[in-house]
Amino acid sequence: MAVCGPKLSLCCLLLSVWGVIQLGLMGIFFYVKSVALVEDLELGEYGPHEYQQFYADVDQAYSQSAYNCWIAACLYIGTFLFSAQQFYSNNKSSSSPTAF
Repeated sequence: MAVCGPKLSLCCLLLSVWGVIQLGLMGIFFYVKSVALVEDLELGEYGPHEYQQFYADVDQAYSQSAYNCWIAACLYIGTFLFSAQQFYSNNKSSSSPTAF
């Protein structure tokens, strides 16, 4: 059963592939604690002598951001599977011969 057309399913298929790649790589970079992504972390204010708490919070924020990216990549995998099924369904129905 086709829910969306062939062009929309192909568009969603390609966008979900891009989303999986991008979010998977961002998750890896957050996991290895890339310094370039430190501005994307949600951190509070710290005093001059609270550096141990700051380091612990930074490690926790990097890990949480990595898991969030991987969860979103898994959601994109679900979108990929749905779009692939729709694309297959549309191509299957359009290539079948019609009887007059």
